[in-house]
Amino acid sequence: MSVSSLPNEVILQPEKRVFPEFSLVRLMKTVFEPTEGCRVAILIDLEDLSKMKGYAFLNAAGHEVQKKAYEEFYLGLKDGGICELGMSGGEMYAYHQTGGSNLDLRDECVDASGRELSLDRDIYPHYDIILCLSTFSATAPLTAKCKEFGFRGATLHGVNDVILRSGLSVDYREVSADAERMRLAMTGADSIEIDFELEDGRILTAALDLAGQEAQKSHGLCHGRTPDVANLPAGEVYFVPVDANGHFPMKYADGTLGVLDVKDRCIVRSTLIAGDPSTIEAHNARLADDPMTGTLGELGFGTQVLPVSGADIQDEKILGTCHLATGRDDHLGGDIVPGMFKKHENSTHDDILFAPHKTPNFNIREVRMKRGEQEEVIIENFRPSDYILNALRN
Repeated sequence: MSVSSLPNEVILQPEKRVFPEFSLVRLMKTVFEPTEGCRVAILIDLEDLSKMKGYAFLNAAGHEVQKKAYEEFYLGLKDGGICELGMSGGEMYAYHQTGGSNLDLRDECVDASGRELSLDRDIYPHYDIILCLSTFSATAPLTAKCKEFGFRGATLHGVNDVILRSGLSVDYREVSADAERMRLAMTGADSIEIDFELEDGRILTAALDLAGQEAQKSHGLCHGRTPDVANLPAGEVYFVPVDANGHFPMKYADGTLGVLDVKDRCIVRSTLIAGDPSTIEAHNARLADDPMTGTLGELGFGTQVLPVSGADIQDEKILGTCHLATGRDDHLGGDIVPGMFKKHENSTHDDILFAPHKTPNFNIREVRMKRGEQEEVIIENFRPSDYILNALRN
């Protein structure tokens, strides 16, 4: 069901939306048409690769994403899904957990017998479709590998029950159509300005120069045989900023709040609002040591009506939210590549999501788009503007 067919109360309260039951076969057919004749593999990440032997991670504490990968995807393929899809394979492999979002993967992996293998030699060249269900996103490295080896794939990091019942149960043909409508409403934008309202009434503004670039979309379809990797759940319109200046708030993982100063596309310092001063000091030390970690590599807007899942991979796709990202953006067509960072472990792509559940301490008061002589409001108080809703319903 596309946005155009949803009533306003559901758009504004997505938890009221009703989704069909999750079907792996339906998801695979929709995302990867055609699937006939394709060989498929599943990748998971583990801190300890020995837990892959005999699927020992199933009996170990934690490993929630990996267990979902086994229960819903591996068994879903083995218990008839492979035949129904006209596919072959269905094997599962584990690689070393990277410890950071979109860091390049180590080449070593293991199969269920514990045999050591190579991703480059034994996996990528021998499968047509690769599904990666992991703790940390692998979209950037797998996007590079798919172009090298010719496979299609999907990255589904952080999968949980809410995502299975909502973001992975939608019809991605409709998601793609909605994303295209919103993309057309924003493509060619010269700039975006975002006003953030803090609890004390202060307004911070971040201005991002987009230089009239064509907007891109994450829409979930990998049809045909062209190498590509979908990031699921999908549903966003995004840009790669060419410049950025101003200020925006940041809520750190420990709850500390700061104001980030941005100059020439880079975060140059963080100033404490509330919380632990050592968190701010650590961030400033990292920026001083490796300034590339503060470079803004993405500006994205959600296009779907979805419930909050608690995982950014879905929550950044919710209509009315927006996100910035720091770090590598080569998988988005940008110019920031891993080799530009001082340390390999710094070459991440880290999303900063602004959403009511994630950042309740500050509001997105308004997002404005300038495109030539045209100026449009995109978001008001975490709600899509009339301009965006009209575009989605046309």
